[in-house]
Amino acid sequence: MTIRPILSSLSRNKFGAVLIATQIAITLGFLANALAIVEYRLSWSSRPSGMDEANLFSISSDSVDHPADLAARVHTDLATLRALPGVVDAFADYGYPFSGGGWISSVNLTVDQKTETTETAVYLADEHALSALGVHLIAGRNFTADEITDRREGDKPTPDVLIVTKTLADRLFPAGNALGQTIYVTSDQPERIIGIVDRLQAPVIEANGATSTIAEHSVLGPYRPIDERSDYLVRVTPGQLDAVMKSAEKALLTLNGDRILRIRSMEERRRTAYRGDHGLVVLLISVCTALVAVTGFGIVGLTSYWVTQRRQQIGIRRALGATRRDIVAYFQTENLLIAGLGAAAGVLLAIALNLWLVGSFEMVRMPGRYALIGAAIMLILGQLAVLWPARRAASIPPALATRGG
Repeated sequence: MTIRPILSSLSRNKFGAVLIATQIAITLGFLANALAIVEYRLSWSSRPSGMDEANLFSISSDSVDHPADLAARVHTDLATLRALPGVVDAFADYGYPFSGGGWISSVNLTVDQKTETTETAVYLADEHALSALGVHLIAGRNFTADEITDRREGDKPTPDVLIVTKTLADRLFPAGNALGQTIYVTSDQPERIIGIVDRLQAPVIEANGATSTIAEHSVLGPYRPIDERSDYLVRVTPGQLDAVMKSAEKALLTLNGDRILRIRSMEERRRTAYRGDHGLVVLLISVCTALVAVTGFGIVGLTSYWVTQRRQQIGIRRALGATRRDIVAYFQTENLLIAGLGAAAGVLLAIALNLWLVGSFEMVRMPGRYALIGAAIMLILGQLAVLWPARRAASIPPALATRGG
């Protein structure tokens, strides 16, 4: 089939062709960026935390009676929790992955450093924390009991040892010699790295280019938090989560009924923490589906209109020997030209839109494959959308068309 008659026909219907090409370009520009965001958000929200999530739950305990000896209460609570059947270990924490809050601190290599090297989450951890979290120590050692300091609100203790994640260790010391090095995190005093764990997420950090780089930066400091609100993480043996959650609540209320307990599994914490990411994914998929549907219906509507306007032209072609397949191929080729023009413009629009998003909102850079995938989707959509009106055009009887039917 020659292209010249198709181009000649399109030149007489410029507005419709430009309208469809523009709609395809806009849809493609949005679709490509949306696909990149969806893929990134799903990957972001499914990252492993480093914890034994399936066997972990959190307890938040708020005092009603303002007890005088908070430290004694925390120690008693922990001893009671660790003694429960099915419990592997427990510790008092101040923030943890998925908690949505905690302590973010700068990290320096020298005390008088003018610009921070990076940032990190700081977790309070006693000698039971690694076991309770289920994280893996890959180098060095754990804290000992005599290194742990009770930390009350307003206290500024200066521990001299830290445990860090491998990601942070590699960021600070790319040569791989982090163990035994000193850094400055929680105070102006040097703190020596005595252990490295393979992974421990920072509390949920917004998934953008500016902050996601520190998402795996975590430091464990040898503290036991003492406060009227106590938060505990408890790890259980596999299959015992529900039973231990119930027994833990009963045991703590038996110790002291003048408190409010909130108990949630770590899997529930993850779902809550990434609810916004999942909501954005659903929203983007819904908008993309609607845009693609509108574009498809637009192609169907405009092609149907062209079929009506060209009834005599189609009839003449049929009378001159054109087969139904020739008529269908004509409209599909015509649509392919329009969709190809729109797709080319859409690829450029997708790249420009992504550059703007990266520069203005610190979004992630879109891989080029998403623009190509979007272009392929638009071309296939165009061919499918034009198929029904093209087949309807091919079924017009030549005699009826030539009479102006």
